[in-house]
Amino acid sequence: MNKELIIRTGSSAVDFALLKDGKLIELNKEEDDSNFAVGDIFLAKIRKSVPGLNAGFVNVGYTKDAFLHYHDLGPQVLSLLKFIKRVSTGKLKDYSLKDFPVEKDIDKDGSIAEVLKSNQSLLVQVVKEPISTKGPRISSELSLPGRYIVLVPFSNRVSVSQKIESKEEKERLKRLVKSIRPKGFGIIVRTVAEGKKVAELDNDLQNLMNRWTGMCKKLYKAPHPSKVLGELNRASSLLRDVFNDSFTSIVVDDEALYTQIKDYVGEIAPKKESIVKLYDSNVPIFEKYGIERQIKTTFGRTVSMNKGAYLVIEHTEAMHVIDVNSGNRSNKSKNQEDTALEVNLISATEIARQLRLRDMGGIIVVDFIDMNKAENRKALYDHLRDEMSDDRAKHKILPPSKFGLIQITRQRVRPEMNIKTREENPNKEGEEIEAPIVLIDKINTDLERLIKKDYKKVTLSTHPFIAAFLTRGFPSPRAKWFMDHKRWVKIIPRDAYTYMEYHFHDKDGELINL
Repeated sequence: MNKELIIRTGSSAVDFALLKDGKLIELNKEEDDSNFAVGDIFLAKIRKSVPGLNAGFVNVGYTKDAFLHYHDLGPQVLSLLKFIKRVSTGKLKDYSLKDFPVEKDIDKDGSIAEVLKSNQSLLVQVVKEPISTKGPRISSELSLPGRYIVLVPFSNRVSVSQKIESKEEKERLKRLVKSIRPKGFGIIVRTVAEGKKVAELDNDLQNLMNRWTGMCKKLYKAPHPSKVLGELNRASSLLRDVFNDSFTSIVVDDEALYTQIKDYVGEIAPKKESIVKLYDSNVPIFEKYGIERQIKTTFGRTVSMNKGAYLVIEHTEAMHVIDVNSGNRSNKSKNQEDTALEVNLISATEIARQLRLRDMGGIIVVDFIDMNKAENRKALYDHLRDEMSDDRAKHKILPPSKFGLIQITRQRVRPEMNIKTREENPNKEGEEIEAPIVLIDKINTDLERLIKKDYKKVTLSTHPFIAAFLTRGFPSPRAKWFMDHKRWVKIIPRDAYTYMEYHFHDKDGELINL
C-alpha cells in the first residue's frame, strides 16, 4: 500500500489531497482566515451561563459566542481557574505544575452556575469549528497532541490507545510513560507510539512541555479574547496524525511550504525526509496526479463504482442518506444473494472512502441491497467496520436492521467538504448539468463493458462538443481507447442530442442497450 500527500497552494488557501494507491481518500483545505481550527487554545471570558442548558456562552472573538457545556469543563477546572488567575497577574512564574496546589474535582452532576461566573477568565480549546450558524464548540479540559503522546494538564492519568491490541505492548508503553511523566500532567499514548523507545517518547514530551511553557508565558496581561496557542498548520497536523512508514511521497508546489514540511518530517521521521519533494512544472499539481478528475467524479450526487454499481448520496438537515444500487451491470454471480453481497461489499468500501473524503458527520443511514442470509449481513457489517478502521474521526456503526439499513454516527468537528460538480448547461440557460469529465468517465465505463461482451465494431453518437473532445489532441481519448482495447470507435456528432446524451450502436447500426 502506497500513500501520497499532494499539497497545492493558492492565494487564499492550501489544499491537501491524501492518496492511497493513487485513489483520493482525504481532501483538506486550510484557508488564510481560518482562525478557529480544532485544537486552538484561547484565553477567553465567560459571557453568561445558562442553567437550563447547564452550559455557558464564551467570547472567543468569533461573531457567535462559543458553546461550553458543563461536561466539557473537565474535573480539574477549579485548578485551571486558579492557575490562570495567578499566571495572568504575574504571581506564578513556574508553569511546570509540580508544586502547584490542585483543587478538588468538580461534581460530575453539578451545575455550571456553581463553577463559572460572568467575566471570568478561562482557557478554552476548540473541539468543533464553527459550522453553519453555530459558533465554535469548546472545552476547558485542555490537551496538547504530539506525534506519539497527548499531554493533559492538571491530570495524573496515564492511558494507552485502544487501537493497540497487544496487552504486553500496552503495559510496556504505560511503564515507559510513567517513568517520564511530569508531575501535574496526564499522558495519553497514541497508536503510532507502538514499538517506540523511551527516548522518542521523551523527546515528544519535551516538545509538548515547551509548547505548554510558551503558551503560559503569553497569559501575563494578555487581552481577552486572544489565541494563546495555535494548532500546527494543517499540513503538519495531518502528518502528525496520519504519517507512517507506508508514505512513499509528499509533493508540494510551494518552496516555503516545502522547506517547512521537510524540516517537520526530518524531526518526526528522519529516515523519510527524502520523500518530501518540490513540484516544479507548468502542469497544475492536481492535474498531474489525477486529483482534479477524481474530485469531479467523486463529489456529485451520484457516485459510480466498478462493475456498474453506483451510490446516490442525499443530504438533509437531520441526516445523510446513501442508497446503494446494483446498476445495469452484467451479472456473473450464481444467484441474486451473491450479487447483492458482491455489490454491497464494493459499496461499503466506497462509502467508507466517501465519508472520510467529504468529512460527512452526524447521522448517516445507508440503504444496502437486501440480503436474506444472516452470515452475509454479518460479512457486510464486518467489512464496513474494517474499511472505516483507518478513519480518524470518532464513529459508531450499528449492525444491519430488519429493513437492511445500516446506521452510522460520525463525529463532525469541521464543516463538511462540499464541492460543486455541476456546470451550466450550454443547451439550456439557467439549467445545470454534471461536469463533462463525469460524462467521459461514464462513456469509458460503458465502452469497457461492450468490449467485455466482445462487440467487434462500435459507433458512438454524441453531442458535437463531446465528439470534438474525444477526437482531438494527441493522443486523443479515442486514440487511447485504440491503444488500450485494440478497437477503433467511430464517433458521430449529433446536433439534435443534448449535452449529456450519447448512444452506442453495433456494426449493423442497431442501438445497444446497456
